[in-house]
Amino acid sequence: MDVRVGLCGWTVSQAAYVRRFPVVEVQHTFYDPPADGVLTRWRTQVPSGFEFTIKAWQVVTHESNSPTYRRLKQPLPDSFRGQVGAFRATPPVLAGWQRTLECARLLRATAVLLQCPRSFRPTPDNVARLRRFLSEVDRPAGRLLWEPRGDWPPQLLTELCAELDLVHVVDPMQTETVTPEQTYYRLHGTNGSRHVHTDEELRRLRDLVDGRPSPYVMFNNLPRVGDAERFLALLSH
Repeated sequence: MDVRVGLCGWTVSQAAYVRRFPVVEVQHTFYDPPADGVLTRWRTQVPSGFEFTIKAWQVVTHESNSPTYRRLKQPLPDSFRGQVGAFRATPPVLAGWQRTLECARLLRATAVLLQCPRSFRPTPDNVARLRRFLSEVDRPAGRLLWEPRGDWPPQLLTELCAELDLVHVVDPMQTETVTPEQTYYRLHGTNGSRHVHTDEELRRLRDLVDGRPSPYVMFNNLPRVGDAERFLALLSH
């Protein structure tokens, strides 16, 4: 099976990582995008066929009260309070999106992930902002992935993904994607981030991706290195 297996974050050294996995999902771009020189060095130090996907900067998706902003090198300016997140078409959000696109360009990323917090619910206002934002902003060269972490009706997800050309990202241990023809799974840990996936879970995961065109399976739980390597071994049997 042509399954792209990787980790959310380098987790191990870059040199060791590229020997073990063909793709990485960059997390730094979500918390605080690295300098151009860092991104360029990452790109030049990996094999030509190695693949990057990236998470969009949190100012696009996450409200100013999100605890994830603690990871910023410089605190969020007071003027940004209430102005960031939830796909608002405000100057800081639009600037954050442009920086995300620049990071994707430097890494030659094949996809950009919009990961929303659970608090981003399918209200009329949120749906309208999502539609307007993604209809008006520049798009990345690669695919645009969307992971709504809250409880969204499958019919609405299907409509939005078709209308806005989005890949629906899910944890397959929790729910199923509405875009199986472009599968991009992110496994967060069935019972929490410290969860080690059982052999049964990994076999079920293998069966889920069997026959799908070039699916991605990205591990984001804390014991992700071991789980990903066990899954790779399972695929090779």
